Amino acid sequence: MSTARPLKSVDYEVFGRVQGVCFRMYTEDEARKIGVVGWVKNTSKGTVTGQVQGPEDKVNSMKSWLSKVGSPSSRIDRTNFSNEKTISKLEYSNFSIRY
Repeated sequence: MSTARPLKSVDYEVFGRVQGVCFRMYTEDEARKIGVVGWVKNTSKGTVTGQVQGPEDKVNSMKSWLSKVGSPSSRIDRTNFSNEKTISKLEYSNFSIRY
């Protein structure tokens, strides 16, 4: 009998004042604390985008953080989540900031 919890993968895009406020650094820090993997990066249109993978409950914690918390001086107007799916194994070994 397998006790492994299902793994989830979800893409996200955060809108608001999320560039120039250490958003990526805090996101990376939070992801490592929660225990999820994936990546985060700034976009040319002033948003932050990325992907989170991990056990469903941890991914949900990260989704909540991306929707409501963010970095101390950021302002999150809205967060869009897409391509949420169950995966068989993690595609990343850690959480990183992409440039």
